Amino acid sequence: MGAGKTTVGRTVARRLGYAFVDSDHEIEARCGVRIPVIFDHEGESGFRDREAQMIDELTQRERIVLATGGGAVLRPENRSRLKARGTVVYLRASPHDLWLRTRHDRNRPLLQTQDPKGRLEALYAERDPLYREVADFVIETGKPSVAQLANMVLMQLEMSGWIAAAGGNDIHGDARSDVRGDGAGDPHHDADIEPAQDTKTDDHA
Repeated sequence: MGAGKTTVGRTVARRLGYAFVDSDHEIEARCGVRIPVIFDHEGESGFRDREAQMIDELTQRERIVLATGGGAVLRPENRSRLKARGTVVYLRASPHDLWLRTRHDRNRPLLQTQDPKGRLEALYAERDPLYREVADFVIETGKPSVAQLANMVLMQLEMSGWIAAAGGNDIHGDARSDVRGDGAGDPHHDADIEPAQDTKTDDHA
């Protein structure tokens, strides 16, 4: 969360000629309520059940860039599906940067505490190793612009041969990738890109 996966994911998808899908937005559309409401009524466990089902469904699609919620990597089955069905890009941001980006956001249920910065640091410590475990590439978000980050992602895909393997296209060509952003609040600020299949990104819970 707060790593810019949705914005970067949309840019990468446009450059690849793919559809962009955000798993959190898909869950909200299907349930008809915002994620904080789901947390209130079903708890985090209930939300994670819905999230796992949605990720299983979305990772079977072709020609998409998928952004996932920050906590998606907590469940082993999600990590396995993301890794096996696409190329995962981790957009990494420091807990401090994540806090600066999310401190006024009331739509992140895990950050609604007396010490959101401390909560972000705890979420980062828990999730960063999991993101690194599943990621094909790790990109530091730092100060680059959205356009620069998107170029970095596309360059990694091109250097790895993914774009060429997807049909001999150049950097604007077609591929499947996954962008996930992991922040804190929805704990993570990274992005996963899974070319050759779909692209995914991580945010909210």
